Amino acid sequence: MMLLAAAPAAAAQTTILVVGDSLSAAYGLDPADGWVALLRERLAARGFDTEVVNASISGDTTRGGRARLPDALRAHEPDVVIIELGGNDGLRGLPLAETRRNLETMVGNARQAGARVLLVGVRLPSNYGAAFIERFQQVFHEVASGADVPLVPKLLAGVGEHPELMQADGIHPNARAQPRLLDNVWPELSPLLGAGAAGEGGPDGSG
Repeated sequence: MMLLAAAPAAAAQTTILVVGDSLSAAYGLDPADGWVALLRERLAARGFDTEVVNASISGDTTRGGRARLPDALRAHEPDVVIIELGGNDGLRGLPLAETRRNLETMVGNARQAGARVLLVGVRLPSNYGAAFIERFQQVFHEVASGADVPLVPKLLAGVGEHPELMQADGIHPNARAQPRLLDNVWPELSPLLGAGAAGEGGPDGSG
């Protein structure tokens, strides 16, 4: 009797949930030009069966993200959650202790839902003063270290200091900057996606 080999099981689709503010919502741009859309394109080009859900809202704070994350987790059941919030907390001068608690709660909720978490930080404009900027950035490091999750310290690294890569408001990156934002996120995100992703950068391999 001839035995038929069982067909290999198809790999399950990976769902990435991005919970962010205007920097991830492609404020002032065609959404297709934003770094989250470029992430979707990069994953598809590399053969990943991945759904990328962009749940980012311009102007959102960690308070808003904390409130809406549970519903998003139930609706999308993500494997990976990217949390890119806090910039508006800093711009509005909200208490750093509250920002930290909100981020810690979001990380905890995502983990309880079975997701791997990536935390993404931002740097405030220089007019906020060196001391406050340092304390603000330290919040992201403390949350990431305490929860043992990877951190992108500065989403706008290599962008914010170049006016030609920013929109007229000086706060939001333009379309030319979006590939750099993705490359800033990729080295920390790729290890969360499994074999074949880690160590790969953009088309030129630069990361």
